[in-house]
Amino acid sequence: MTASLRIATRKSVLALWQADHVAARLRAGHPGHTVEIVSMSTEGDRNLGTSLAAGGGKGLFVKELEEALLDGRADLAVHSMKDVPVLIAPEFVLAAALEREEPRDALLAPRHRSFAALPQGARVGSSSLRRQSQLLHRRPDLKIEALRGNVDTRLRKLEEGRYDAIVLAVAGLKRLGLTAHITEILDPELSLPAIGQGVIGIECRAADQDTRALLAVLNHAPTWTQVLAERALSTGLSGSCNLPLAGHATLDGAMLLLRGRVALPDGSRLIESSISGPAEQAEALGAQLAQDLIDKGAGEVLRDVQTKL
Repeated sequence: MTASLRIATRKSVLALWQADHVAARLRAGHPGHTVEIVSMSTEGDRNLGTSLAAGGGKGLFVKELEEALLDGRADLAVHSMKDVPVLIAPEFVLAAALEREEPRDALLAPRHRSFAALPQGARVGSSSLRRQSQLLHRRPDLKIEALRGNVDTRLRKLEEGRYDAIVLAVAGLKRLGLTAHITEILDPELSLPAIGQGVIGIECRAADQDTRALLAVLNHAPTWTQVLAERALSTGLSGSCNLPLAGHATLDGAMLLLRGRVALPDGSRLIESSISGPAEQAEALGAQLAQDLIDKGAGEVLRDVQTKL
């Protein structure tokens, strides 16, 4: 087997934390191997002037890392699973998912005590159509304004008073030791999480059996089951992770509950449903829920969004 493993990652502080975490796990699990970090800037990091939806989606954070896998500069790539498109080229495979961190969204509003307490017309920073559509469904008075950049940049813009509040993933704030900034963790009834939110995913070349075997020890089976269900839901609806689509799976013993939601960006129409069944049927449950949402009008909503991007 390969004596050295090279991890491709984005250069952001959070991405490097995730890569270092995976590296530590690999060193502990395979003491005979050296592990190196290969950091790089992706198109999604460089092109901050365009919204993710208009610029091509969160796959912009993945493309350069996959190129590093293909040309041999790296053996594996570490991603935030919510950034990974559900349609992956056959040259690659998702080899492992680490145990899920808190999947919910967080409201950061230093001058207000909760989402409900935000003043009429409050400026809320978020570049996620998923978050925007759900928040506006509950509070159409809010002004959702674009917010790009790494976590530090977003926090600085909030502190400078450019926004009354911003919304970030709890998982990233926890990993960076920034939970003191959280005003409120948003209930999924208000903001259902993104597909794969809170999960660190590891990708490698499909043909690289040695690396796949090394990564297998890192895979957290319950999280993998949740991710399979959520990504099957996304595949059944669109195959795109830059649309206002939310999906979250939870496990209760051998049973899985999957919730899904799609909405127009202005929040004027929201369609949701849920399904439960044996966890071993995770992907089938995801596909069934997608069809149920389509039957309720989700396909029409998503087509309307795509024509306007």
